[in-house]
Amino acid sequence: MADDRIGRASVFLASGTIVSRILGFVKAIIVAATIGVVGSAGADAFAVANGLPNTVYVIVAGGVLSAVLVPQIVRAGSHADGGGAYINKLLTVALVILAVATIAATALAPLLTLLYGATLPQATLELAIAFAWWCLPQIFFYGLYTLLGEVLNARRSFGPFTWVPVLNNVVAIAGLLVFAALFGVDPDGTRSADSWSPAMVAVLAGSATAGIAAQALILFWFWRRIGLRYRPDFAWRGVGLGTAGRMAGWTFGMLLLTTFAGIVQSQVLGTASGQSASVAAVDYAWLIFMLPHSVITVSIATAYFTRMSEHAARDDVPRVREDVSSAIRGITLIINLAAAVLLVIAYPFAAVFETGSYADTAALGNVVIAFTLGLVPFSALFVVQRTFYALGDTRTPFRFTLFQVIVFTAGALTCLLLPKELLAAGIALVTTIACIAQLAVATWLLRRRLGTLDGGRVLRGFARSFAALVLPLIAGLGLLVLLGGTAEGGFAVSGILGSVVSMAVIGIVMALLYFGGLWILRSPELRSFAEPLVARLRRS
Repeated sequence: MADDRIGRASVFLASGTIVSRILGFVKAIIVAATIGVVGSAGADAFAVANGLPNTVYVIVAGGVLSAVLVPQIVRAGSHADGGGAYINKLLTVALVILAVATIAATALAPLLTLLYGATLPQATLELAIAFAWWCLPQIFFYGLYTLLGEVLNARRSFGPFTWVPVLNNVVAIAGLLVFAALFGVDPDGTRSADSWSPAMVAVLAGSATAGIAAQALILFWFWRRIGLRYRPDFAWRGVGLGTAGRMAGWTFGMLLLTTFAGIVQSQVLGTASGQSASVAAVDYAWLIFMLPHSVITVSIATAYFTRMSEHAARDDVPRVREDVSSAIRGITLIINLAAAVLLVIAYPFAAVFETGSYADTAALGNVVIAFTLGLVPFSALFVVQRTFYALGDTRTPFRFTLFQVIVFTAGALTCLLLPKELLAAGIALVTTIACIAQLAVATWLLRRRLGTLDGGRVLRGFARSFAALVLPLIAGLGLLVLLGGTAEGGFAVSGILGSVVSMAVIGIVMALLYFGGLWILRSPELRSFAEPLVARLRRS
C-alpha cells in the first residue's frame, strides 16, 4: 500500500481538488440557474463553444504533455543542472505550438463549431459560433496551466496544480453574477437563441476565458517559489526532444481518435437539442460523474505517477507492478463507495442543476446513472493507461483507444434509433460499455508487459468491497424512497436545499455502513489507511 509520502501527497491533492470542485459545482449551479439545462438553446450553444478550446488543446498538446512531460522531466533530473535547461527548451517549443494553434483555431471558429454542432438548430449554431470567438483563446491558457503544473508535479510540488483552479472558479462565478445582474436569469431555458445580444455573449464567454487565464498565469509565482525561472530557449537540439516527439506522435494519434468520438457524440446529441436532454445535459452529468474521479482517482494516481516514472526509469519492473497494484487497490477502496452513493443519489444530484419539471430532473438523473455504471472501470483504466506512459509506451494506449473508439462510435450511431428523450442516457451507457471493453484490452496488454498484475490481491480487495456494499446500498435506496427522491414533489428533488440535505444524509449513512463493514471484514487496504491516522490521533 501507499507509503506515507504518497499518502500525504494524495491527501493534499484531494483537498485542493475538493475545494475547486465544490466551487466548480457552485459555478455550474449558477450557470444552470442563469441559462437553463434541459431543452435550453443557450445552454447547448454555450456547452458546444466552451468545450471547443479544451478539445482543440487536447488534440494539440494535452495528452501529449501528460504522457511525455513528467517521465521526460524525471529522466532529465540526472542532468548537471537538475533539468532546468531541458524544462526551458521543452516549455518554449510547447508554448510556440500552443500560440500557433490558438491563433489558427480562433480564426477557424465557425468551421470548428460547425464540426461539433452541425445538427443544432440554425439559430443555436450561430449563437455557438458567437460564443466560440470568445472561448477559443482558452486553448493557450489550458496548455500553459498544464505545462507549468506538470513541471511542478515532477518536482514533487503537487499542491498548486490542484489548488489554482479555485481562482478560475472564483473569476468565472464573478462573471456569472455580473451577467445575472445585467441581463437577468433564465433557469427554465426559455430564452431563444436569437435573443442573445453581443454584450451577453461577451460577458458569459469572456468571463469563462478570464478564469482559465488566471489559473494558468498564477503558476509562474509557484515556479519561483521552488527555484525555477523560465527563460525562452530556442536551441532544441541535443537534449532528447526527439524521444519526446516519437512518444508524442502516438499520443497525438490517440487524441485524434478520441476527438473523432467526441464529434460523433456531439452530432448525435445535437439532434435532441431544444427537445430533451442534449449536449448541455450530458456535460452536466459528466461533471457529476467526474467529481469522485477527480477527487479520489486523480489525486492518488497523480502522486503514484511520479513514483512509477522513477521506477520505470530504473527498469525496476517489480516496483512498477507494486505501484499499479497499490494504486488500483487504494483507489477502488473508495471509488466503489462513491459509485454506489452516486447511483443512489443521481436524481437528487440532478435536481441541484435542473429545477424545472420532475421529468427534466429524471432525464438528467438517468444520464448520471448511465455514466456512473462505468466509474470503477474508468478509474482503473486511468491507472493502467498512466502505467504505460510511465514506461515510455504511448503506442499501446493508442491501440486500445482505437478499440474503444470503434466500440463507442458503433454504439453512438445506434442511439439515433432511440426516442429523443432517451438519447442522452443512451450515449452515456454506450460510453460505459466502451470503457469496460477498453479496460479489458488494456489490462490484458499491461499484464503481458509486466508479467503479472498482482491480480489475486486486487480481486480479493474487490470482493471485500462489494460484500461491504450490500447493506449500504439497501439502506441508501430505502432512505431515497423515504426522502421522496423517486416521486415528483418529493423533498429530495424539491430544490437545492432538499437535494443537498438528502444527499448528505444518504451519503453519510452509506459511508458509515461501508467502512464499518470493511473493518469487520478486516480489509487490509482500509486498515493500512486507517491505522496511521488512528495512531496519530492517539498521540495528539
